[in-house]
Amino acid sequence: MKQQRPAPSTHPAHTPDQAATTSTTQRIEALDLVRGAAILGTLGTNIWIFTDPDGPAGWLRAMGNRDGSLADVVESLLLFLVNGKSVALLSIMFGVGLELQYQSARRRGRAWPGRYLWRCALLLLEGALHYLLIFEFDVLMGYALVAMYVSVLVGARRKVRHWWMATAALLHTGMITVLTLGMHTGHVALSPPGWTGTTLYSHGGWLEQLQARITEIGTYRAELVIVIPMSTVLFLAGIELMRAGAFADAPHGTAIRTRLIRWGLGLGVPANLVTTFAGQEWFFVDRYVLPPVVAFGLLGLIVELAHRTSGRPGPLRSGLASTGRTAMSCYVFQNLLSSALCYGWGLGLATTLDPARPWWVLAAWCAVVGTFMTLASWWLRRFRRGPLESAMHWAYEPRGPARA
Repeated sequence: MKQQRPAPSTHPAHTPDQAATTSTTQRIEALDLVRGAAILGTLGTNIWIFTDPDGPAGWLRAMGNRDGSLADVVESLLLFLVNGKSVALLSIMFGVGLELQYQSARRRGRAWPGRYLWRCALLLLEGALHYLLIFEFDVLMGYALVAMYVSVLVGARRKVRHWWMATAALLHTGMITVLTLGMHTGHVALSPPGWTGTTLYSHGGWLEQLQARITEIGTYRAELVIVIPMSTVLFLAGIELMRAGAFADAPHGTAIRTRLIRWGLGLGVPANLVTTFAGQEWFFVDRYVLPPVVAFGLLGLIVELAHRTSGRPGPLRSGLASTGRTAMSCYVFQNLLSSALCYGWGLGLATTLDPARPWWVLAAWCAVVGTFMTLASWWLRRFRRGPLESAMHWAYEPRGPARA
C-alpha cells in the first residue's frame, strides 16, 4: 500500500523524511555522535564539582576567586571547552529527537502528543530520582518539563513555534541581563551565604547528602529558572533544524551546517573565550548565553565530519556513537561513578588528591569516560538499548495483543 505523505501546509521544503532517505545510517550515526560528545561534555563540567572537597559551593567560590596561577588558567581553559555547551547540545538534540518521534507517530497514525506526555512524566521521575540519589544539578527534570509543552508546539504552525521561540529568548536574555547587573553591583552572589558543604562532601555520608538535597532543593534547583526558557529556544531550534534537513548528507544540509559552523564557532568561540577570563561578574553570560551559540557550531562541525569520514569506525568513534545511543544511562552512570570516586562515603579522592588539582581532575575525567564508553560498546553488542533506555521503553511503549 502506498504510504500517505504529510500535508504540505505543515512542513517546510525539506522534511525529516526527505533527510532520512538521503543516508539513514549516516544520519543516525551523526546524531549519536553529537549526543555522545555532549555526554562527554557534561562530565567535563561536572567533574570539577565532584573533585572539589567542598562540593558545589566550593566550585562556585573557586569560580569567583581565580588568582591567575597556572593551575587556575588551565582549569579555566578546560572549562571553556565544555561549560554550558554540553547542556545546550543536549537541548538541541532533545528537540531533534522530539521531532523524530512526532513524525513516527504521524506515520503510524498515533495521536499526538498522546502517550508522549507519559514519556515526559517518566523522564521527570527519572530526573527526580537522579537528583535525590546521585547529583544535585540534574538536567533531566528540566528537559522533561520543557518537553511537555514543546510536544504540543511541534505540531503547531511555524509562526506559533517562532513566536514561542522569540518570547522564550527574550525572557532568557532579560533574566541573564538582570543577573549579570546584579553580579556587577554585588546584589547577586554565585554561592549563597553560609552554603559551604565542606563536611558534607569530604566526610559526610550518602544519607546526609540525600537529606541536604531535600532540605536545600530550592537552592540546588534554582538553575531551572534559567534552563527552562533557554531549553525552550533550543528544543524548538532542534525541531527547525531537523525539518530544514540540517543533518542530511546533501548539498542543502552542508550549506546549513556551514552557516552553523561559521557563526557558532567564528563568532561564539572568541566571545566566549573573553567571558571565560573576564571575571565572575560575567558568569551567567559565560554559561548561559554564549555557549548555546558555540553549541550550534559544534553541532554543525560534528555532523559534517561524520558525513565526510567513511569506512570502518575505529574504537574512539564506535565508543562515542555507543555513548550517544545510551546517553541517559551514561549520563547517570558517570555521575554515580564520580560520586563514588570523589565523595567521603566513597574513596574520598576529592580530599586526598586536592593538592594535585587540576591535573588529577583531567585524569579522572579520562578514566570515567573510558569506563562508560567501553561499557556502552560492550552492552550494545548484546542489547538494542542501554539499561535506562530499555526501562523507559518498557514503561512507555504499549504492550499486548493489540500492538502491531
